[in-house]
Amino acid sequence: MKRIGVLTSGGDAPGMNAAVRAVVRKAIYHEMEVFGVYQGYLGLMTGQIQQLDRGSVGDIIHHGGTVLRSARCLEFQTLEGQKQGIKQLEKYGIEGLVVIGGDGSYRGAKALTEHGFPCVGVPGTIDNDIPGTELTIGFDTALNTVIEAIDKIRDTASSHERTFVVEVMGRHAGDLALWSGLAGGAETILIPEASYDINNIVEKLKRGQERGKKHSIIVVAEGVTDGRELGEIIEKMTNFDTRVSVLGHMQRGGAPSAVDRVLASRLGAYAVELLREHKGGRAVGIERNQIVDYDIIEALAKPHKIDQRMYELSQELSI
Repeated sequence: MKRIGVLTSGGDAPGMNAAVRAVVRKAIYHEMEVFGVYQGYLGLMTGQIQQLDRGSVGDIIHHGGTVLRSARCLEFQTLEGQKQGIKQLEKYGIEGLVVIGGDGSYRGAKALTEHGFPCVGVPGTIDNDIPGTELTIGFDTALNTVIEAIDKIRDTASSHERTFVVEVMGRHAGDLALWSGLAGGAETILIPEASYDINNIVEKLKRGQERGKKHSIIVVAEGVTDGRELGEIIEKMTNFDTRVSVLGHMQRGGAPSAVDRVLASRLGAYAVELLREHKGGRAVGIERNQIVDYDIIEALAKPHKIDQRMYELSQELSI
């Protein structure tokens, strides 16, 4: 291929800019032309497409968010919307497309692939819920943001002898809650992949108080229950002074960590290599520190699974 496109879609994730930079510079290194698609699939349908050069991606590797911006686009889920997107790509002579985003973005890339247009998916989401890769771009940065918040919350929880419920992102995947809860020494971690019993949580809190424990941290993924409601229930059942912190969109922001910058650079560059070989319908990922690729359609058919042993370890260490 001599001319490719790149877009970011769905929720932004720290490191997306590093991935865009890698795609552009890797392609130019191989004497390919690169076009940026702005506003995700919405921009693809409406022709918000512009050629990028080395200067276009200068000084962005350390910035969060995405310079290509992102937008939700329900219309692209329709056959007509997808055909309109392909028509725009053909108008600019673009032969292949790198799609950086999460599962929704992958579904768009899958649709284009099924219409015969070569796409390569690059996993960019703080949820870490893309099958076929051990890490997604943005997860490490978001994780460190959450851990920093938990550490600060623990200081005030200890000072005032309070129970704190910390709600983190993760509607369908609990990786962010599990990893941050384990790293932050949380007493209880609630994730969408596992059921919970409020009575067990309350009993653990009471046992802690009986042995002299003055504060507790409970981490809950947003897909499990509303953190505020959980806090109210716990306070009523225990009479413990309970506070709730909903971290919200701050988890998506900030400069990407070194891990995310390196991961994004490796994955973005490898996506270009696949398109150079006319390999579409693929997704890239990392397994055991090796960059891999796999069928994007097969990947979407697999459910995301939590690390069950890590979840069990979090319970064992929070006795």
